[in-house]
Amino acid sequence: MTEHPAPPLARRLDGLLFFPVTAFDAAGRFDAGGYRTHLQARLADGPGAVFAACGTGEFPALAPSEYAQVLGTAVAATAGRVPVVGGTGYGTALAREYARAAESCGADALLVLPPTGVDADQDGLLRHYTALAESTPLDLILYQRDQLAFTPDTVARLAQAPNIVGFKDGRGDLDLMLRIVSAVRTAGAEDFLFFNGMPTAEATQQAYRAIGVPLYSSAVFCFAPDLALAFHRALEKGDRVTLTLLTDTFLRPYVELRRQRPGYAVSLVKAATRAAGHPVGEVRAPLSEPDPAHVAALLALLERTREALA
Repeated sequence: MTEHPAPPLARRLDGLLFFPVTAFDAAGRFDAGGYRTHLQARLADGPGAVFAACGTGEFPALAPSEYAQVLGTAVAATAGRVPVVGGTGYGTALAREYARAAESCGADALLVLPPTGVDADQDGLLRHYTALAESTPLDLILYQRDQLAFTPDTVARLAQAPNIVGFKDGRGDLDLMLRIVSAVRTAGAEDFLFFNGMPTAEATQQAYRAIGVPLYSSAVFCFAPDLALAFHRALEKGDRVTLTLLTDTFLRPYVELRRQRPGYAVSLVKAATRAAGHPVGEVRAPLSEPDPAHVAALLALLERTREALA
């Protein structure tokens, strides 16, 4: 069996994972103060980690200098209480630059978004992720989503790299994900981390947990930490009554609302976060602000769900 010692990140991840939105001011510039306020409010609710400047945080819309500001603000706000994971992506050269920036800011790990604009084969993916891993001491979590799909063999081979410590799925193919989990386990990387990265991951987490994927993203935590934590507690306790109530009353209607327009996995989350009292500003192009009627519908849904839980 391959020796794969437990990475530092695996020993520190415990609890609900927070994916903050990135705050912008009225002129569309990064707003460090607004971002810090958002982080500090949610850190008080006890997340297990902060994933900064990732998908929910509009990573593709950030300039490299802004990225460093976002990561630096997140690291300072957490002050070592929980791990900070930054995003990286694009081709190998740019991914390495973002990795260096995250390292200089004091981040603990990187979530590696798919290389955009490339239809890579599995050999190319092996070269890309291996080269990135060799260029940084940071732990890496690979992210499968959109056009990018890994084969189980590719993930099992990449899992042998000492600092490739996890794999996140945003495609929703449970058959493929089960085979990936099995291949990595069979290859001997028993402490490898698996994450559910679907939009509104709470809606699918019961199914993912059944195939060996215990961790998940929570964008809901940005604007409704009480509901996100209620779901997480119920999941940990096996509280089927609360899980069913939250699924039927909140998660299913919210997912249907989120599907009304492209980009709502970020823009609707950000609008709801503003409505919850956080000065995070609007989304950047090419995303668009959500229909005000859809925001109102979400706020009404939150109110009904809280009444049902009470």
